[in-house]
Formats: sequence, structure tokens, C-alpha cells
Amino acid sequence: QVQLAESGGGLVQAGGSLRVSCVASGRSVSAYIMGWFRQTPEKEREFVARIKWNSGTANYADSVRGRFTISRDNTKNTVYLQMNSLSPEDTGVYYCAAGGVGGSLWSTYNYRGQGTQVTVSS
Repeated sequence: QVQLAESGGGLVQAGGSLRVSCVASGRSVSAYIMGWFRQTPEKEREFVARIKWNSGTANYADSVRGRFTISRDNTKNTVYLQMNSLSPEDTGVYYCAAGGVGGSLWSTYNYRGQGTQVTVSS
């Protein structure tokens, strides 16, 4: 089993930056793909970014490419999502997930966190 705990969410003004973190515990995630998703009441949960833990290869949704950066720290078993140039459209609950397939679909992840709220004010 893998436990995931997100943190770092909060309220930020449009144009600002925020970094959310996800600490993995329990089973090793070194062979997994780590993903970030977000959801608002008005939208379905959507893929944001993912990273292969062992290689560091990252992929992004078109809506965040160039503004967001996903990274991981092996020593801390933590994956980060650095978010810059935030807009109100980035508001949502941000979820961390881990899985062996780890595509752009939520269902391809075996383990999920509880989420952290990010609110961007205009």
C-alpha cells in the first residue's frame, strides 16, 4: 500500500505562484508514475501533470504547460507541483496519485491522496 498526503494549497492572487507537495509513504514509489489532477464542482477531475519517478520524465496538460513544473525529491519521497502565473481557472482541489500505468486518466492510478485546495483570486 502507498499513502499519499498533499499539502501546500491555499489562496493566491492571479499571476502569483504556489507550490503543492505530495509525500508518499508505505511502499516504495520508485517504480511508479506520479500524477497531479485537479477538480472543481463545475468540472470533471482533469489531468494536470505526471512524472516517472525513476527517470524524471514529465508530461503536462496543454492548459498548464509552460506555467507548471512537476518534480520529485528521492530523499524526501516527495513530488512537487510548482505553479506559476496562476489564473482563476486554475482553482480547484489538487490531488496526487501514484500508479504503475499512470496515464492521463484518473482510473490508471492505483493510489490517490485526499487533495489540497488551491484558490486563485482575480
